[in-house]
Amino acid sequence: MPIIEITIPGVPIAKERARSRGFGRPYNCQRREEDQFKLLANSQIKQAAPKDEPVQLWCVFYFPVPKSKSKKDCRQIFDNHGAHVYKPDGDNLVKMVKDCLNGLAWHDDSQVWHADYRKLYGAVPRTDITIEWNERIRIETIPGVKIKPQKYMGEG
Repeated sequence: MPIIEITIPGVPIAKERARSRGFGRPYNCQRREEDQFKLLANSQIKQAAPKDEPVQLWCVFYFPVPKSKSKKDCRQIFDNHGAHVYKPDGDNLVKMVKDCLNGLAWHDDSQVWHADYRKLYGAVPRTDITIEWNERIRIETIPGVKIKPQKYMGEG
């Protein structure tokens, strides 16, 4: 079970909606952020997942505590396990990670069959990413998944 661990320093960035300029031509307004993310990730990735292997993705996004928060508010945040419950949306954060790691950690983000994330406050803003893939993963071994036998045409 090969595992890749990546740390991207800085405040996590969410994927924004696609934008278009005159006559509906789309453009990527986050190219600079994506290129920087890819550069930092590429230096930490030793090998990519094989083309047809299912990939699991875990992300932990650490956000800085706002300077406007008092010491009392900071204590309350960390008593609440440091959960970050404000924007940006976690799905858009994961979408940015998946899009940036296309071609680096896996061939296509359609290989990601399981993704989990956490948004937390932390002293050092960063994104911690863990990628794992299993050769010959069997769906029957996943807890909570029940497979019913399939009936094929011609079977009674």
